[in-house]
Amino acid sequence: MTGYFEMPASERFFSTYVLSSCTLRSLQRDDLGAISNRLAGMDPWKRLGYSPAGLAGYLQRPDPSLHRYAILKPDLPIGVVCLRFPWLMGPFLEVLAIYPEFQRLGLGREIMQWLESVESGFRNIWTTVSSFNIPALKFYRRYGFLETGTLIDLIKTGYDEILLRKIIIRSGA
Repeated sequence: MTGYFEMPASERFFSTYVLSSCTLRSLQRDDLGAISNRLAGMDPWKRLGYSPAGLAGYLQRPDPSLHRYAILKPDLPIGVVCLRFPWLMGPFLEVLAIYPEFQRLGLGREIMQWLESVESGFRNIWTTVSSFNIPALKFYRRYGFLETGTLIDLIKTGYDEILLRKIIIRSGA
């Protein structure tokens, strides 16, 4: 079995997107330690009991439908984006994590705008948010996501995940 990093770039979506305030670059093996350690110390992963090793395993396991990007500013990782595509008429945003010291700078907004524009054919963007993660719920609601269901005890007993959907309306469609 080949690992994620041995997959041809064509199977890993596109490798780099340059946005106005950050760059999204396909995740590289050298990014794993720093990113998985930071995520394990942040909610929701901290509260849900994820370990750095478990997160590193997720970030590198073979999965041709999961596209993983380091968020760079200017060339240092400051977060990660993981997209499952295709998934129910659009991408499923599995992870959007920006380190706390880089939050509230417009990076999340810019990444959401990129996600809406990167592929013109999809109708939805999906994500899940831990029910206790009120800042994330507010963020996604601000960008037009609506709650479509609650997944009770999905990751850990006592913690629900909320399934969110944003319907993409394209002009001329």
